[in-house]
Amino acid sequence: MIFDKKHETMSVEEMRALQLERLRHIVRYAYDHVPFYKKKYDEAGFDPDSIRTLDDIRRIPFTVKSDLRDNYPYGLISTEKKNLMRIHASSGTSGKPTVVCYTKKDMKIWTECCARLAAAAGVRKSDIVQISFGYGLFTGALGMHQGCERLGAAIIPASAGNTERQVMLLKDLQATVLVCTPSYALYIGEMIEKLGYDIKDFKLRLGLFGSEASTEEMHREIARKLNIFTNDNYGLSEIIGPGVSGECSEKCGMHINEDHFYPEVLDPETFEPVPDGTYGELVLTTLTKEGMPVIRYRTKDITTLDHTPCKCGRTTVRMAKLRGRTDDMLIIRGVNVFPSQIEGVLMNMPEVGGQYEIVVTREGYMDKIEVKVEVADGSLLVDYDNLIKLREKIRHNLKTVLQLDAQVKLVEPLTLQRFEGKSKRVTDLRKL
Repeated sequence: MIFDKKHETMSVEEMRALQLERLRHIVRYAYDHVPFYKKKYDEAGFDPDSIRTLDDIRRIPFTVKSDLRDNYPYGLISTEKKNLMRIHASSGTSGKPTVVCYTKKDMKIWTECCARLAAAAGVRKSDIVQISFGYGLFTGALGMHQGCERLGAAIIPASAGNTERQVMLLKDLQATVLVCTPSYALYIGEMIEKLGYDIKDFKLRLGLFGSEASTEEMHREIARKLNIFTNDNYGLSEIIGPGVSGECSEKCGMHINEDHFYPEVLDPETFEPVPDGTYGELVLTTLTKEGMPVIRYRTKDITTLDHTPCKCGRTTVRMAKLRGRTDDMLIIRGVNVFPSQIEGVLMNMPEVGGQYEIVVTREGYMDKIEVKVEVADGSLLVDYDNLIKLREKIRHNLKTVLQLDAQVKLVEPLTLQRFEGKSKRVTDLRKL
């Protein structure tokens, strides 16, 4: 089902014309209503009325995360506080939280963007949707709640945590759709097995996963454990929350709601645009956000774009699953390593479980990386010969992909930390 055929199936020419019109408006609007943008643009010598083509966006200065923190809490809003309808914020793990604000118009757009990606994933009016994101200042739960509700689906606002209760609710309330992080979905699947349930007794058919990068290999493992069709979506609070992009049933990239968010993928070193299919940093501009417009925001997320037609009928550009973030990339002895590469190797090996931890240390001037992995069968830990063979197999597979040697530590099932929200896979002890 296509929720908004007018905008999701626009011709390229129509979309570019709409984007240009909205870009020119939002840049002028931000300049006139947000002192931060006026100061930044004046200092850069950028005239907001000088935009003639979409390529002119490259002359606009970037907005970065520190700009939002430096203007905490309301320095980037473009309206009076009395016009705000919703206020969300990041967790603030590195200081003050990043505050994001919405007007009534913004809330309508946000809801419709989330409805688009939920519809593309396969959510229908007849569905019962269990949302196992944490509710509160985090945008994920309420964003997807609004979107699925807009489609007419029934919502179970389970929030995160108390995983045994999550399993009980999934089974007893006959949920057909699960919304959470992919790592938590994997944990729920493990808990179903641990509690002795048969997945055939559940009504689940679809999973909408977001809030953290995940690989196709992880999605295959979730699909196997929960017997569902998995779907990936993408968003970030600074832009709007969930609703920026999402996969359709073809699973060939995440369709960007590009009538509301203008995407660029740039070389993170030169900041020049890269061709379709080439990985770079995603930069987003809100084209319609009224309460807090964000212009050319460096997301730090690494992805590619694909403008080729999709079999689903949507004409919007698609972005690939995130390879990682520029600030998540590990440099080990001069080699660039993304956690997603390690996940891809492990999830392709049935002998290991779905949980892992990457530990980076430094001895003298030498960086070392260790990957802790749960074995799928705990009895293997007393079979020394097969244990050694499995460990060496994992080391070999990792070296083939990473082009460096990683130490591997095999541990018992269900011993590594589980996450109800975003997973934390890397422990970098070099910074301590």
